[in-house]
Formats: sequence, C-alpha cells, structure tokens
Amino acid sequence: MTATRVLVLNSGSSSVKYQLLDMRDSSRLAVGLVERIGEETSRLKHTPLAGGAGSREREEPIADHEAALKAVAQELAADGLGLDSPELAAIGHRVVHGGLKFTAPTVITDEVLAEIERLVPVAPLHNPANITGIRTARALRPDLPQVAVFDTAFHTTMPEAAARYAIDVRTADEHRVRRYGFHGTSHAYVSRRTAELLGKAPEDVNVIVLHLGNGASASAVRGGKCVDTSMGLTPLEGLVMGTRSGDLDPAVIFHLARVGEMSVDEIDVLLNKKSGLIGLCGDNDMREIRRRVDEGDEEAALAFDIYVHRLKKYIGAYYAVLGRVDAVAFTAGVGENAAPVREAAVAGLEELGLAVDGALNSVRSDEARFISPEYARVAVAVVPTDEELEIAAQTYALVENRNA
Repeated sequence: MTATRVLVLNSGSSSVKYQLLDMRDSSRLAVGLVERIGEETSRLKHTPLAGGAGSREREEPIADHEAALKAVAQELAADGLGLDSPELAAIGHRVVHGGLKFTAPTVITDEVLAEIERLVPVAPLHNPANITGIRTARALRPDLPQVAVFDTAFHTTMPEAAARYAIDVRTADEHRVRRYGFHGTSHAYVSRRTAELLGKAPEDVNVIVLHLGNGASASAVRGGKCVDTSMGLTPLEGLVMGTRSGDLDPAVIFHLARVGEMSVDEIDVLLNKKSGLIGLCGDNDMREIRRRVDEGDEEAALAFDIYVHRLKKYIGAYYAVLGRVDAVAFTAGVGENAAPVREAAVAGLEELGLAVDGALNSVRSDEARFISPEYARVAVAVVPTDEELEIAAQTYALVENRNA
C-alpha cells in the first residue's frame, strides 16, 4: 500500500492546529484544534471530513503538547485515521523562522532541530512552540519522516538590496539582523495560484500578494520568486495589522523610553499587542470596524483610512520594484472577505492599470476569482490561501523524492 497521507501540525505556545490530507487528490480527511494547553480546562475540537460524521469536542485538562498530540492521535484513530496507519507518509510541521540556512522544506534531524533552536532569539514567540511540537511528534512516530516547512523560506530569494537594513554590517551580521519575511507558505501558494488563474506559468508572471489577516504582509513576486516583502526581522514591520503597528520611526521607541519612561518590555507589548487597528479604534475585527464606519464613527473611519493608506503605499512601492505587474492578489481573512478594503486599496490607481468592478467585488465566494473589469491592464484577484495544503504538498514532494 502506497502511503499518501500527510499530517500537518501548526504548534503554538498553547495550541495545536492540525489537518490530515490525502495527497492523491489533496483532499482533507480531518481537521482540528487543541487550545488552552496547560490551562485548567483545555479544548479539543476535531472534525472528520470523510463519512459525513459531525465535529466532536472535548473539554478537559491537557497538560502539555505531548498530551495534546496523544489526544489528537486518539481522535484520528477513532475515525480509522490513526498515526499508526501505514497510509501516513509523513508529518509536516510549520516552523515560523528558518533564517538563511533553510531555503526549502527540510527533513528534520537532530542537527536540523538544533539549528531551529539556534534561531530562537530571532523568533522567541514562535520557534519554541514549533520545536515542542516537533519533539513530541518525533517521540510518537520516530520511524516516520518529519518535515519542517518554514514561513521564511519563500523570501530567501530576495536580493541583498531588499533584505539588508542600512545599519553597520558587522553588527547586523553578528546579531542576524536583516529582513526575513513571514507568511511565506501563503505567499508561495497564492502567487502560484494567481498565475494559474491567468493561464500562465509562475515564471512568466509578476504578482503583488497582499496577505491581510490579523497579521498582514505584502510581497513582490517576480517570476515565481519573492524579491521583496513587508515584514522584516520580525512580523512587526510593514502593514497596519490587527494589534501590530507595522512601519514606525525607530526613534519612537527611544522617545517612549526616555520621555514616557517605558521599559523595553512595555514598548514591545505596546507595539505588538496594543497597536494597529486595536490601538487606533479599540477593535481589530475589520467587520466591526466597517460596521462602525457605516454608522458614522469617526475613530473607526480614521483607523480604516490609516490601514488603507499604508496598504496603498505598499502596492505602489512594489509596483515600482517589479516594473511590470500582471496581478494584485488579495488573500487571508480580511483580503478574502472585506470588499471595502479591496475597493479602497485600489481606488485612485487607475493610471497604474488597476481597477475593481463593484459587482464582482461584492460577490462572496470561496473560489479564486478576478474582481477587476475586463479592460483593466492589471488583474485584481481574490485568491483564498491554503497554507496547510502548501505545507502538505511540500512535505509529500520531499518525501517522495527521497524515496524515488
């Protein structure tokens, strides 16, 4: 029996998201989430997608990631999809930061895991949780290939002119300070899917990808390769986000420390958790912000305008970087669902060949589609992202190539 299933794990500090896919047809067999790991009452929601069974939920103490994955294994086994199945080809792990060393999906060895640990200082919130998930999964299935798929890998093709900050080179190299970028699996998937929509090969297409969720990032993709992206050393830089400030004069930090007498940790919390949309108007849900805008709320309207202004600046900047743009693709929660954001981001850019058709833009759909009029020189598309499928596909391709 040929093993064709891939389990995708996304381990957070107190959660594990998972999906089991069959790569014969890229179908999902089960999806689920374990949250509040380590708290008094944890929650596991498991949804088998084959056979028509409904979701199951458990609320009980789940002490750590090992207990969480064992609980996931039990739920999968109850549907005949257990981790001991001979049809399971590999486990693919989302790893946020791969630095410059990891430019492609990588089979996890002790040496690879040690290098991921060495990157913890540049990803202190994410890599430790990813490492915990990897260790736990390896302990449960030490015989099974485990593959790390890195958020940063897609962006390692950026030229040095885009990746370097203009600070002392020795200091930057010593402390690994440079632009790494994130959301790479989403940008890879969406840029390739956009090329398919255009009926062209990725190598023949230039795309600006706008991944707009609670975290948000933009990328300039030339011929299937990233040449610039908005997030930097960390996911804080770039677009206005749900709770992150995005671009900021670095001297604001010095000012807050000297004049506001704020500690480094306090400023860190301010910029990452109390800024962006929630800092501007108290809401980080775009649906609620638009409701308030429609009711005449000036604070929400200003927050929306600041969000769109930054977004429009990046579209223009990446147009300049690419020189020729074939498509602008909106994706992720806000990008896929907030028609007013898409309309406002493109408004006024007609001289660049960009336009949105109001009727097409207002249609809600889970399908990839164009929302620009036929006469537009640059296509504007909505392309639902699928990071789990991208991780599974990269994992399966690597394992198949090793076995070939």
